[in-house]
Amino acid sequence: MPMMLLPPEPHVVGWTFLTNHAHVLIAISRNPELRQSDISYAVGITQGAVRRIIHELEESGYIETERIGRRNRYKVNGNQPLRHPLEDQHTVADLITSLDQ
Repeated sequence: MPMMLLPPEPHVVGWTFLTNHAHVLIAISRNPELRQSDISYAVGITQGAVRRIIHELEESGYIETERIGRRNRYKVNGNQPLRHPLEDQHTVADLITSLDQ
C-alpha cells in the first residue's frame, strides 16, 4: 500500500459546529483504512482521544472494526440515527452525505 502523504495540518479555529466524534466518523467514512495517527492528525486531537472515540463509536454501533494484519479497517454503519434529540430523525449517512456534496 502506498504511503499516504498528509496535507499541512489545517488551522482549526476556537470552536466548530461538529464534535470530535463527528470529525472522527467523517474521516473514517472518507478513508476506512486510515491509521489512528492519521485520524488524530486530520481531526487535530491526540491519538488517545481518537482511540477513546473509536471505542465509543464501536460500543454504540456507529462503526465496526476489522483487523487486517497489523492494520484496522473501519466500516461506518450509516443507518444509525444521530444521537441528539434535535437530530435523531436523521442518520449518520444523512450527515456524511450532506458534508460530501
